[in-house]
Amino acid sequence: MKKKAGALLSSIRIERGSDKKISVQLYMALREIILSGGLGAGDRLPASRTLAREIGVSRTTVIDAVDRLIAEGMLVSKVGAGTFVSDILEHQRPAVPPATQSQGAVAQPRLSHTITHASASYGPRSWLPHETRAFVTALPALDAFPRTHWARISARHLRGAPDEIMGYGQPQGYQRLRQSIASHLHAVRGIQCRPEQIFVTGGAQQAFSLIGRVLLNAGDRVWYENPGAVGARNAFVACGGVLTPVHVDDEGMNIADGLQQAPHFRLAFVTPSHQQPLGHVMSLPRRLELLEAASQAQAIIVEDDYDGEFHFDGRPQPPLKSIDTQDRVIYVGTFSKTLFPSLRLGFMLVPESLVSVFDSVFASWISSPPTSTQAIVADFMEEGQFATHIRMMRRLYLARYQVLMEAAQALPDMVRVQETSSGFHTMAFLDSRIDEHAVVAQAEAQGVTIAPLSRYCLEPVQQKGIVLGFGSAAPDDILSGMEVLSTLPALNL
Repeated sequence: MKKKAGALLSSIRIERGSDKKISVQLYMALREIILSGGLGAGDRLPASRTLAREIGVSRTTVIDAVDRLIAEGMLVSKVGAGTFVSDILEHQRPAVPPATQSQGAVAQPRLSHTITHASASYGPRSWLPHETRAFVTALPALDAFPRTHWARISARHLRGAPDEIMGYGQPQGYQRLRQSIASHLHAVRGIQCRPEQIFVTGGAQQAFSLIGRVLLNAGDRVWYENPGAVGARNAFVACGGVLTPVHVDDEGMNIADGLQQAPHFRLAFVTPSHQQPLGHVMSLPRRLELLEAASQAQAIIVEDDYDGEFHFDGRPQPPLKSIDTQDRVIYVGTFSKTLFPSLRLGFMLVPESLVSVFDSVFASWISSPPTSTQAIVADFMEEGQFATHIRMMRRLYLARYQVLMEAAQALPDMVRVQETSSGFHTMAFLDSRIDEHAVVAQAEAQGVTIAPLSRYCLEPVQQKGIVLGFGSAAPDDILSGMEVLSTLPALNL
């Protein structure tokens, strides 16, 4: 073995307990040595037997790793002579920063002005829940999902014709799913629309991002509920929108406040059926005011109906879209709450005047979610399982909400839990002397997750509070979680 190659290659260490195959580890180690300049163009590798003996692996393992590097063009095998580092790397090897150069001095890639500005204004989303426990928000009751029936539909599609579910699919979305969504919106939410107005997206987040890209220019004003949902806010900021924090009261977004701050707005974002996070239902007078303001400003309203299906106290308030006579509202829905989040499946219902625009956008550069997933959801809806599941979830969320409200009576007097009639979270308002963040930290230390109201605010609000999710937590978890909250030092001043 040559001195140079021998010293470098004998330094390779194989981790026997690693999840990576030994041949993969060897391939990656050899690749790193070549790219870093440890072996130069034309240098000869030791024979496979010698290399195997030095490193302590089988010859088959060495051959497999070397063959991969030959296939990549980094090594060249010459019959009767051996294996050599490719001459191509002589002038094309990636430059390596000098060893004396600090990591911080390495030139960073240039970002667009829009994203540089946006990244400083993003709201936090790292707290999105990854496990079901008290009192996480945004998670449905995963334990009650009909997985057996879902698995049956999935298996049926995977055994079916491959052309239908394994190709690129229709850019705007699987046609049967678009038809099912349109029928559901008409029958259950009182919205009349055509399937051609429905565009299937990779969750509501992608819908917000696309709306921003199509409708916003850098600097355009966007009315945004304060406090309000974080996800859409980040999407609009990333598209160059300037958010106007519009006050929210018991009737929903305060339109007079919005007009005073930004009368010439381009978009307005609202959650009228169950305001996120305060839980208020937007009153009819406010809805009519908002529609009139949008008409006067030639603006578009984005309605996020994230959990409007789960109204368990009488008939739900109809969506804003159902009274939109001037085609000013883009209605955004998601299956993350009605089914489960990892589907990454949502949709938007656009006004007739925007159908051709979004048709072009989707046909040109947007890929719809996996067709197989869309086909499963379409069957789930067509067979009546979706409607059955929604009815069952309403009853379940009502039961869990009742457990929460009964257990909340043990909380200190400085905490007032607000009643709600829909969704699977509610607010607990706090006395002004309480430190929201101390409450959150103390609860988390004991395995209870809550979100402070300030997390949802574009600008600070006078009210203090915490958001309590009850959808994904079993009744016993709700009871034990309330027990923890009732003893927190931060709530017992």
